[in-house]
Amino acid sequence: MTPAIKCIITDDEPIARKGLQGYIEKIDFLELTGVCEDAIQLNSLLKQQPADLLLLDIEMPYVTGIDFLKNTPNAPKVIFTTAYEQYAIKGYELDVLDYLLKPISFERFLKAANKAYDYFAGATTNTVNYLFIKTDNKLEKVTLQELLFVEAMENYVALYTPDKKMVTHSTLKALQEKLPAGQFIQPHKSYLVNIQCIQSIEGNILHVGGKYQIPISKYQKEEIMEKIVNDKLLRK
Repeated sequence: MTPAIKCIITDDEPIARKGLQGYIEKIDFLELTGVCEDAIQLNSLLKQQPADLLLLDIEMPYVTGIDFLKNTPNAPKVIFTTAYEQYAIKGYELDVLDYLLKPISFERFLKAANKAYDYFAGATTNTVNYLFIKTDNKLEKVTLQELLFVEAMENYVALYTPDKKMVTHSTLKALQEKLPAGQFIQPHKSYLVNIQCIQSIEGNILHVGGKYQIPISKYQKEEIMEKIVNDKLLRK
């Protein structure tokens, strides 16, 4: 059995701290070992006692959660808790375990806690590195690392890599079932996008592969912002 995950909450909002404390108390594999009001307190506390997981706010006085993480060698793993979605890409770059947008429901917190449990338990996910598609009367191997995105075209789909476009007879749903869970997201009913190939997010547009713009459905914006970070864990 995996030992309890030692957690420290850091947030400058008393209500947010209290809410997270209540959530942690409900989950038996989490153990709260400290509560801090800002990154300065957290820095001092970590010198006194180790922690496995930080529940870290971003917008705080003196030192932001992002700056703290960037400047703390060998920091514990982090779940960002913030009211600001624009930091999702930065969280992804910093290899955080999860990115929770306030107000945080217990259901969403539990999902993040389970991801942390899987990480510390050393859980792995089998991933497929390539697939074969039929195009131009031949089977062509497509390496998933190079696959930028997939676009639905009625009874066909187009697969885009940095140097080519391949069309095959398939539905988007059928192709999605062949792709590894976590590596591709569906920001719009007509597209599947490789998370690793997203370069930036501007409003409701994903910039992919240096020259493509993929729309994000307004109904999926929050979910997509979460997945950009969350699916990072599945590829470990």
